[in-house]
Amino acid sequence: MGLRINTNVASLNAQRQLGVQAARNEHALAALSSGSRIVRAADDAAGLAISENIRGQLGGMKQARNNAYNAVSLIQVSEGGLNEVSNILIRLRELGVQAASDNISDVERGFLNTEAQQLIQEGDRIAKTTRFGTKQLLDGSGEELEYQVGAFAGPDNVIKYNMNADARAETLGYGGLSVGEKDEARETLQKVDDALIKVGKLRADFGAVQNRLQATVSNLDIQTENLAAGNSRLRDADIAKETAEIAQSQVLQAGAVSVLAQANQVPAQALKLIG
Repeated sequence: MGLRINTNVASLNAQRQLGVQAARNEHALAALSSGSRIVRAADDAAGLAISENIRGQLGGMKQARNNAYNAVSLIQVSEGGLNEVSNILIRLRELGVQAASDNISDVERGFLNTEAQQLIQEGDRIAKTTRFGTKQLLDGSGEELEYQVGAFAGPDNVIKYNMNADARAETLGYGGLSVGEKDEARETLQKVDDALIKVGKLRADFGAVQNRLQATVSNLDIQTENLAAGNSRLRDADIAKETAEIAQSQVLQAGAVSVLAQANQVPAQALKLIG
């Protein structure tokens, strides 16, 4: 190729190569600083679209997991209240057994009955005041609760539970019991046993729902883990690759600068022919 002054093709080529290496270096630095392989949509348009969709799913699943945990907390509060009611019934049974025997007098039965009446009132109070936020849990309100435990729409992503537990003293059948007399104390035993069976059924229902919610949480954890791994493969930067990219681009940049400097001297050689 002859010597030309107006157009220095070698210089233009060196400038282009320098620009390419500079862009590679800038992209690698951006990837390292952000931790993301996809710095801009043009890097991987399809991968970005898939990654953003997965990010949306992950956000929804994390909130669904929180919803399930809150539902478990509600069930635990309910079951805790029933546990105390059960303890009260067991103590009432002990008092009934004690009052049914002639080992004690009517005066002492009166003392036992005083405790029994206090326990009955407390059991009823627990049933009427146990709540989660503003929701009554043990007073038989009968409200149907719905929990969104999935990241998508549709009934399959909702768990419904009818919160109709009624642990009030009258409902369980121990309201108005007395151990002040021997015959009354013996009648108390059967009624307390029946109440314990009812409380046991309510607790079993709560336990079943809690186990279902725990399984839901476990499933959401597994899905979240796998989706996060998939999103990482699409989105996260490979640090080793990017650092190697920087090192290579910097070497090539230095070479391009050196070549450009030499290419810029070529037109000057044409002046020697003129002189």
